[in-house]
Amino acid sequence: MTNLDRTPERLRLDAALDRVAVTFRGMTARPDEQNCECHWGGAEDLARLKVPDVELSPDRLRAAWQAKDWDDHASVLRRILPQLSTALAGGLAESSFGIEEVGYSFALGQWWQWPAEQAAAVREFLHAWWAHTLTDPDPAVPAHEVLALCAEASTTLSPWLHAWEAHTHAVADQHLAEAVAHWEYRLLGDQLPWESWNWGNEEETRTELTAWLIRHAPVRLRARNAPAELLHRVRLLGLTGPARWEDPHWPNHTY
Repeated sequence: MTNLDRTPERLRLDAALDRVAVTFRGMTARPDEQNCECHWGGAEDLARLKVPDVELSPDRLRAAWQAKDWDDHASVLRRILPQLSTALAGGLAESSFGIEEVGYSFALGQWWQWPAEQAAAVREFLHAWWAHTLTDPDPAVPAHEVLALCAEASTTLSPWLHAWEAHTHAVADQHLAEAVAHWEYRLLGDQLPWESWNWGNEEETRTELTAWLIRHAPVRLRARNAPAELLHRVRLLGLTGPARWEDPHWPNHTY
C-alpha cells in the first residue's frame, strides 16, 4: 500500500475505511461486558473495550474478535471495527486457524441486522477490500483468503464469485490460478478448501465453488498460460467416483 497505489479500487477502499472509522467512532462494549482472563485478559484490558476510540495492542485486538463468548458480541465488534478493518486491509490480522475465522467474528455479530448506516459501512468495506484485492498484483492478503473471509462474514459465496467473474483482467486471472493451486487438493477430496465456521450448508458452498471453477476457470487459466497440470485439476473436478481417481492425470492425492 504505497502512495503509487492510487487506483480507483484503492481510493474506494480508503473511502470505505474512512467510512467505517466515522460510522463506528465512539462505540464501546457494554458497561457490564465481561469475559474470563484466559480468553481476554485482566480487568484493565477489559476496561479498554469500554472506552471509545482507544487503540488496542495487536494481541488484544486479536483476542477481542477471536473470543466467541462475549455477552454482546455485536457491541464488541462495533467497538473494534475501525482498527480491525484497517488491520485486515493491511494484512496485519492473523489467526492460527486461518483468516476466515475473522469472517466468523463478523457473522457472529450479525452486522447485517445493525442499523442501516452501520450495516452499509461494513458491507462496503468488504466489497471494496475484495475489489482492491482482485486488482492488486501483490495484495496484502491473498485473494483466496479474502474470498473465504468475505464468504464467512456474509454467510454467502455468490456475490464474491460474481465480482471475480466480472474482473476479467490479467491480475484477477493470476489470483484465480493461485487460488486453484491452493484449493485443488481439498476440492478433489470433496471438501470445502477453508474452515467453515458458521454454515450449515458447507456442502452446498463447496458445490457452488466447484461448479463456478469448472465453468469459468479453464478459459481464464489458458489465457494466462497456466500449467497443464493445473488445468487438469480443474477438469478432474467435473468428474466423480472412479472416473476421477482412475483418470491418467489423477495426482495421487491421499485423504
